[in-house]
Amino acid sequence: MKRAKFVVATLLTAALAVPTATAVAADAYGGGAHAWSPAAGDSGRIAVKDNSKDGDPVKAEYYRTSSTETKRTLWDHSGPGTTTYSGDGSRIYKFKACDENYGNPDDCSGWVIP
Repeated sequence: MKRAKFVVATLLTAALAVPTATAVAADAYGGGAHAWSPAAGDSGRIAVKDNSKDGDPVKAEYYRTSSTETKRTLWDHSGPGTTTYSGDGSRIYKFKACDENYGNPDDCSGWVIP
């Protein structure tokens, strides 16, 4: 009986720890863009920050679990040192950060899975 209680307690502890472990933020850097999710402690939000002074906007491209085929884009047009946050929604399951380069290919990170 003691062994059964120990096994149940161990499984319960592991089950409770898994959702907590997934709340760790993942980061992506592309050119002067920095994106991360979860943002503000919410797995349904992403943030992008402009770390460059080139005058070009930055963006985060991302996908949500509720619409796996829809690529979404979060822009930050506010200039160097600013951060923009997405609205809340279903969990973000992959994203990348890009620094816009007008007339040339964007500087983008690879896809990141939070």
